[in-house]
Amino acid sequence: MDFNLTDDQRAIAEAVKRICLKFPDEYWTRKDTMAEFPHEFHAAMAADGWLGITMPEELGGSNLGVTEAAIMMNAVAAGGGGSAAMSTLQINLFAPHPIVVLGTPEQKRRMLRPLISGAEKTCFGVTEADAGLNTTRIKTLAKRVDGGYLVNGSKIWTSTAQEADNTSCCSRAPRRSRTASNPPME
Repeated sequence: MDFNLTDDQRAIAEAVKRICLKFPDEYWTRKDTMAEFPHEFHAAMAADGWLGITMPEELGGSNLGVTEAAIMMNAVAAGGGGSAAMSTLQINLFAPHPIVVLGTPEQKRRMLRPLISGAEKTCFGVTEADAGLNTTRIKTLAKRVDGGYLVNGSKIWTSTAQEADNTSCCSRAPRRSRTASNPPME
């Protein structure tokens, strides 16, 4: 197996590194000290199209794969922000994947376009107190009601929830093992 990057993959890494250089250690230290979300970094990555790296082209994404997203995230981590910079972006890249694969055209337009453009942020509600990340043991239940679903349950350790506009919520549904929903944050 060849583990060398292609020219396109190297170009991804270099382009992301150029953005990261605009956010030196002092920026990340200030954000950490002030306990602030790095909105400027998020906006810069959105402006150059990186929030859509794994999303469909017809919605404004690049339709690239997980390998390219990993190369992008590696370049982000190598910049001054480390894991703080990564967690600013990674949930928006990976949590909405059920919508990319299973969503209706209307759901994809409504839920993915704002993430790709950076107008909205999402978080990923998976972890529960009695189940951890073991999704076979989650108890949050999504029940179909007139107009959508009623979701009952609780989540813990939901990264970026305090900044999110909505959540990709992993829950159970009657006669199904798991479902994903995208309710707005309130």
